[in-house]
Parts: sequence; structure tokens; C-alpha cells
Amino acid sequence: MKKIHFMGAETETYTFDEAYAASLDYFTGDELAAKVWVNKYALKDAYGNIYEQSPADMHRRLAREIARVERKYPNPLTEDQLFELFDHFRYIVPQGSPMTGIGNDHQIASLSNCFVIGVEGNADSYGAVIRIDEEQVQLMKRRGGVGHDLSHIRPKGSPVKNSALTSTGLVPFMERYSNSTREVAQDGRRGALMLTVSIKHPDAESFIDAKMTEGKVTGANVSVKIDDEFMQAVINDTPYRQQYPIAGPDPMVKKDISARSLWKKIIHNAWKSAEPGVLFWDTILRESVPDSYADLGFRTVSTNPCGEIPLCPYDSCRLLAINLYSYVVNPLHTRCALRLRPLQEARRTGSTHHGRHHRSGV
Repeated sequence: MKKIHFMGAETETYTFDEAYAASLDYFTGDELAAKVWVNKYALKDAYGNIYEQSPADMHRRLAREIARVERKYPNPLTEDQLFELFDHFRYIVPQGSPMTGIGNDHQIASLSNCFVIGVEGNADSYGAVIRIDEEQVQLMKRRGGVGHDLSHIRPKGSPVKNSALTSTGLVPFMERYSNSTREVAQDGRRGALMLTVSIKHPDAESFIDAKMTEGKVTGANVSVKIDDEFMQAVINDTPYRQQYPIAGPDPMVKKDISARSLWKKIIHNAWKSAEPGVLFWDTILRESVPDSYADLGFRTVSTNPCGEIPLCPYDSCRLLAINLYSYVVNPLHTRCALRLRPLQEARRTGSTHHGRHHRSGV
């Protein structure tokens, strides 16, 4: 341990070995947990100085900063109450970016885990493509994962007014965004990206096949947005019409395909390469709260990189977990039971105070 001056105060720092040893003790000998914590979540600066010796220091940092914001509201939780919820990951577990970013004066880091982005209006231009690329990189370098949809890009062979005369289609832009993701280092790991496209897009099959070639689009997850009409065509073995633009009565490109054959390809590719993912998009829109206000301009367009949270453009997700195991009495026993009242209290605490700190920028 040594002391350095930071922001006018003397601050303790630790070597990797010191932090690893303390964390190994904290995790009762779990070497993987100790190494992951020191490498990914311990507070550090760009010069390699480590400011936290174990997760206990991290949880104290989180509790201190959240308590600072809590004091602005009625019925605030104290620092010690918050620490008790976080300590040893026992009850409430902030995920990833919140653990790294909250109370961190050494990095400009996102306090949200993931974002969905998208350009309003006519986004089928190089200017729009480059703008999305820049926004993606700016978010990733601040530790945010990103998702966006490619259904607005015109299909391969479509006429354009530049020197190429025809569009290259989706796949080259998939590779562009994938390569940007791989270029952005995030404290020893790469960025996270989700690319989606509607099954109605004429290049959907090329999108579905893009990752079957080894070494292509290695920096992105890909998922296809499937509508009810397509699935009904699969069941009935009837043709399905793809078009561009994917919505509207007067498409510039349209073609009929075998829905069942394309569905079989999706299944085969997912079996062989684990992608594409499948998003049953009409179901998502029916269940989406924002899309209940579509007349006011809210629209869900894609998901975060892991695919579990569909979002509107420029919305984000802030992940927080409840450790259910801590609320079980007699675990792994025939007489086990769930402590519902403390669990309900933890859920209320997590959601209420999570909302407070989102509004306050924490």
C-alpha cells in the first residue's frame, strides 16, 4: 500500500497483489471472483493505481455516494443502511456499470449499462450511418453497451445517386459497426453491440447468414425481428412478402419468399453458430409500455446487447439484481421457504431509490 495525492487529498492505493489477496479472502478462496473483481470493478485510474482493496471498499463507495443523493429526498436511506444491502452481494447487487461508475472520480463512465440509439426520419444515408457509428463509439468508450436497428438501410442493389449507383446492402454496414465495437477498449474488454433487422427487410436472409462466415461480424450480436405475419406464413407454408421501406403502402423494393425455408435457415444457423437471435417483435410491441404512447412518438426499435430489454431510441437500462438466495429459509431442503415480506421490501427499496438516482444522474 502507498499513498498518493488526488484532488488535494492524500489517498491510499494498492498493488494488484494486495487487492487480489484481500479480495480472495473476501470471496473465501474463489480465485476467479477475486481476479474478475480486481480487473473489472475495483476503482482505478488511467495510470494503474488501484484505490480499493476489496469489494467492501466498493460497496462503501456506492453507499456513500447514493446516500449523498438520498439526502435530497424524504425518508432517505443512510450510508450504513445502504452498505448493509450491498455488503457481500447479500441482498441488492448493482450490475456492471453502476458498480464501476457510482462515486468514481477517476473515470468518465456511464452509470447506465446499455443504450439503444437511432436516427429519426430519413436515416438511409452515409451521414446517418456515420452519425450512428460515432454515437455508438462515444457510448462504448464510456462503458455502455449499444443496440440499434438496421431496417432503415436500403437493400443490396437498390439505386442510389452517388458514384456507386447501387446500394451495397446491410452486410457491409454490419461489419462497419462490428469493427468499431472491436476497436473500443473498455478497461480490458471490448464493447458490446446488438444489431437487429426486421424479417420484412429484403436483405434479412443476408443478415441471417452474415456470421456463418468465420471472422465476419465478430464484434456484434445479431437478432432478427419476426412479426406475426411471418410466423403465420411459416405455419401455413405460404409466401411472405418482404419490402423496403418495411412499412408503408408504396415500397420501392418488394419480393415474395418462402417463410418456412427462411425459418429453417434461422434455426440451422442458430444451431450452428448460436446466432441469429429471434425477437418476436409484434409480441414485444404489444407488451411494451412506451408503444402504448406511439401517438406521442414513442417507439421501441431494438434491444440492449444481451437482448432482454427492448428500448426506444436514446433510452437506456440500469441493471440491479436482487439476490433471491438470501431470502430463502432452509435452502436446498424440502422445508425451504421464501421470506416474502423482506423480499417485497427489497424490491420496493431497489426500484424506488433506483428511480431517484436515475433522475439525479446517479
